[in-house]
Amino acid sequence: MLTYTLKVEQIVKETVDTVTICFKQPALKKIKYEAGQYLTLIFRINGRRYIRPYSFSSAPGVDKTLNITVKRVQGGIVSNHILDKINTSDVIEVLHPMGDFTLSKVRGNIDRKHIVLWGSGSGITPLISIAKAALNEMGYEHITLVYGNRSFESTIFSDQIADLKNRYPEHFSVWHFHTRTVVENDHPYVIQGRIDPEKVLNIMENEGELDNTIHFICGPKGLKESVRLQLAKLKIPNENIFYEEFEVTRDPKVFEGMLTRNVAFKLEDRNLISVEVAKGKSILEAGLDAMIDLTYSCQTGSCLLCKAVVLSGNVKTIGIERLPEELNDNECLMCCGFPLTDDVEILITN
Repeated sequence: MLTYTLKVEQIVKETVDTVTICFKQPALKKIKYEAGQYLTLIFRINGRRYIRPYSFSSAPGVDKTLNITVKRVQGGIVSNHILDKINTSDVIEVLHPMGDFTLSKVRGNIDRKHIVLWGSGSGITPLISIAKAALNEMGYEHITLVYGNRSFESTIFSDQIADLKNRYPEHFSVWHFHTRTVVENDHPYVIQGRIDPEKVLNIMENEGELDNTIHFICGPKGLKESVRLQLAKLKIPNENIFYEEFEVTRDPKVFEGMLTRNVAFKLEDRNLISVEVAKGKSILEAGLDAMIDLTYSCQTGSCLLCKAVVLSGNVKTIGIERLPEELNDNECLMCCGFPLTDDVEILITN
């Protein structure tokens, strides 16, 4: 597992509960990344190792520092640690950049130059990275950002978004949706209420801006479903729509009939460690609760860092539509793996 140590150069307060951590690039070996990817941070808190991925809010070729943006989560051990304990000049261990929610999916396709970015709250983080990179490359006709928040005060990157509008008036437009704001008439692109994909897309269609658009969506499940529904009605093909998954949503019904099981973890040069996996908990969650140092990052089934070899027993994958092609038949992803039998034994290879 390739890791780096990065020094905090600056901490920027975005809102009352959100900060941007700006890391200094290493002097000798620069970290390469793509707009829309994420950086995984590693912490030791009260004797336990915590690993958390955070999307880049910086863009390569635009920002000199490596920036991630973190919003405080109530009860969140790592987010609260970052906001309350991290200071300038601190050194933090990180994994190499990962993620495929990137512009490389559309580069080189001359027929798809209008990018629409859909996000709400902290979902703006990878979207602002993509917006800055796309506008800097000037290889796209237009970038449209549709962004939902409670109010202007809770809007992350409000200054950066305004700056992009001023710098690229012909190539960048923004629709703001505010749930707790009474919108005045002199703000035609600020709409009261939750994001209304139908309203935005109808206007774009009437103005002839919808053909060959590419859509990046980062936000809660409700936003993704509502945008996807409207895009389907307008016959936007699925290959033009990309999602960033911050969390896996699992239907409680899929756990019906399952039981609490024991799983044996086999690590290098160590005896088997038996862990009770409570019904509804993943193998990864149970292992971490048992204080086993396991390698992981995204916890959504895409990074493959938590893969393990299934030596015996039956493990069911829950929460992802299809397994990554790189995963072998005898392997499972612990973040999405749930034991169905009491004889499950897995080999940790990372």
